[in-house]
Amino acid sequence: MRAAVIAAVVGTGVLAAAIPATAAPAAGNRSYLVITAPGDTAGAKTAVAGNSGTVWASYDAIGVIVAHSGSADFATRMRSVTGVQKVGATRTSDLPAEAANPAIPTAPAQVTPADGEPVRTDMSQIGADRAWTVNQGSPNVTVGVLDTGVDDQHADLKANFDAANSASCAYGKLDTRAGSWRDTDTHGTHVAGTIAAAKNGKGMVGVAPGVKIASVRIAEKPSGLFFPENTICAMVFSGDRGFEVTNNSYYTDPWLFNCPTNADQDAILEGVKRAVAYAEGKGVLNVAAAGNENYNLAAKTTDATSPNDSTPATRTVTNACLSLPGELSGVVSVSSITSSNAKSSFSNFGTDKVHVAAPGDNVYSTVPGGRFGSKSGTSMASPHVAGVAALLKSVNPTATTTQLRTLLATQADDLSCSDTRCNGTAAKNNFFGEGRVDAFAAVDGGTTPPGRTFENTADVAIPDLGTAVTSSITVSGVTGNAPATLKVGVDVVHTFRGDLVIDLIAPDGTAYRLKNSSTTDSADNVVETYTANASSEVANGVWKLQVRDTYRSDTGYINAWKLTF
Repeated sequence: MRAAVIAAVVGTGVLAAAIPATAAPAAGNRSYLVITAPGDTAGAKTAVAGNSGTVWASYDAIGVIVAHSGSADFATRMRSVTGVQKVGATRTSDLPAEAANPAIPTAPAQVTPADGEPVRTDMSQIGADRAWTVNQGSPNVTVGVLDTGVDDQHADLKANFDAANSASCAYGKLDTRAGSWRDTDTHGTHVAGTIAAAKNGKGMVGVAPGVKIASVRIAEKPSGLFFPENTICAMVFSGDRGFEVTNNSYYTDPWLFNCPTNADQDAILEGVKRAVAYAEGKGVLNVAAAGNENYNLAAKTTDATSPNDSTPATRTVTNACLSLPGELSGVVSVSSITSSNAKSSFSNFGTDKVHVAAPGDNVYSTVPGGRFGSKSGTSMASPHVAGVAALLKSVNPTATTTQLRTLLATQADDLSCSDTRCNGTAAKNNFFGEGRVDAFAAVDGGTTPPGRTFENTADVAIPDLGTAVTSSITVSGVTGNAPATLKVGVDVVHTFRGDLVIDLIAPDGTAYRLKNSSTTDSADNVVETYTANASSEVANGVWKLQVRDTYRSDTGYINAWKLTF
């Protein structure tokens, strides 16, 4: 997220393109969300004008009005208006002068990238390089990059950029002027490259190089912050424009966590929640970074960073306080892992708070001006997942958001806990959720109905230089034979994995070698998903994972394993 780099027409959601105002906001002018019942904003709009405010934008379909006022008691007065449900200030600072007449970000001068695009570690880690040989994604799929903007002229992005569906939502009002979507930093362009940089022989390749990317700038200048009204505008725009996926590598400022016991933050919670639900209702899968505070989101206690637009102060928070949009229902929250599949030191975590994981350490991607650079953060992990989701939608064009979330989870590769704060099994834990996303599975097995995964999480000790041991899984309800790409997820804890020989034993006793021993592989543990061509085997029956330790001195156990048909 940012910390890593700092990192309407009634019946539709969005007003027509904004015409910039001419008068700069006066000192003390603030922005507010006024919440009503959906489709019932007329009375509240009249009341705004009658209570020393102006309507800045309105999202009638979700009952959210963005109002400006310089009156210190504006929120208090509006809360007593009939039909108004909630009112809250969206910031603790004055509106910037730029809100009145936002400038089009300057188009950077471009350099031509050098020839060559070697496969990067993050891409091979999630199997994206193998996915490209099967399906690079459909140009009918668009991923909205809700961020600092995107350099649409970058040589690795230009071919996939959708200018017609790009805009700015900075300052809380839609602006579709050409170029309004350009990057005001480098963050959004970096995110866009990870999702869909072209496979053109230059620079680098994104997870889904065949899909389209659209930029919806929500970062303001000069603060660089992402305020609630900007997120609301962007989510509604994403739904109205029919994006298949959005990537949200930020949290909604100025509060790291928004608490329902605070009237201002309660209105923020409601407004952003409605906008996210609106987008999903239009078929948008929203993917978000889990955050970079190394914080257990399932055990909140304090926040010393908010509000970040004025003077932060330490406050008590509870689990009812949410980081937006990542902790909202339906949003796929992503934690960051290193190249060795451990939790990144900065990554947030939490039981049922993190859904999947992806590489986020030292990720190489596009930056403005035709250039490239490396960044770290859950901001960098999230676009890997957005890219995989775009691949899934490419091969499953009728899939619902629920089905896409299920596929992301069931196809993910299990990752074991990497330190004592981690709770759960390799199949699902508070560090990595369902595991590391798998781009290859998205295109190679993306049409397989979800739910055909079988798992055994019982520990089985592996004797040192002893006889082979087995762990069994009984498969039932699967028609016909096993696939040629049967996925075998293995999680073995062992202090010298080179000692181990691992086989999959089919119900008829046929052995499929998954791993040979090696005297030179001294690393710990085997956490890997293997593919076995078991197409000659009847799927139903008892399958076994067989492990044998072939050398002395090191010990371990089978922690868990699973079969995915």
